[in-house]
Amino acid sequence: MMLERARQRLRSAQRVVVMTGAGISAESGIPTFRAAQTGHWARFRPEDLASPDAYRRDPETVWAWYAGRCRGVQAAQPNPGHLAMAELERRQGKGFLLVTQNVDGLHQRAGSRRPAELHGNLTRARCESCGLKQPLNAQEPFTPPSCPHCGTVMRPDVVWFGERLPPLALAQAEAAFSSAHIALVIGTSSLVEPAASLALLTLDTGGTVIEINPEPTPLTPLATFSLPMSASRALPALLEGWS
Repeated sequence: MMLERARQRLRSAQRVVVMTGAGISAESGIPTFRAAQTGHWARFRPEDLASPDAYRRDPETVWAWYAGRCRGVQAAQPNPGHLAMAELERRQGKGFLLVTQNVDGLHQRAGSRRPAELHGNLTRARCESCGLKQPLNAQEPFTPPSCPHCGTVMRPDVVWFGERLPPLALAQAEAAFSSAHIALVIGTSSLVEPAASLALLTLDTGGTVIEINPEPTPLTPLATFSLPMSASRALPALLEGWS
């Protein structure tokens, strides 16, 4: 059985890297960026809500959009997939890195310690002048805050259209996938670069790639094991029987 073979391979691996995408958080009720564009927000182009130009032009509208999304993720709860991921990190110890494309912070709330966030985190604000980051409380008045250190108007700590991924997070991800014995790719379409090609680094160096996704993706025919399951089912199942 493919699940059992993947479980055995994972159990014996010393270095494990994981990539998670929107699929793992969808089970907690978190919509994707475009799925969240309903009602009033449906009339906006994505670039009108998530780009540096949009923020310079109309910061209040951009913050109103992120306020709604932030309230949604703060009301959501980690699901069994998030919890199993935190348990996998605990068992693997130093030979583990979680890389996520999600911006909802649910991995941290489930117990994951230091995920590499490729797209940032919408529950934080960031100052572009001095680099200060601070958490947001979406239940309080949600307007563009000023940096308490230098006074500059802060922005959501997320990667916008036209911006590069955080260099440190990307470098961590590339190093981990290049040296991993096992790469788990969970709930991602494997379409958005450069994240989509990271699993190929593991395959190129002789490692094993386990894909978890109910739907086929471009990675499916290349993966060592492809489990057509939800994250909340597959991840706990992969950890079954571990001491």
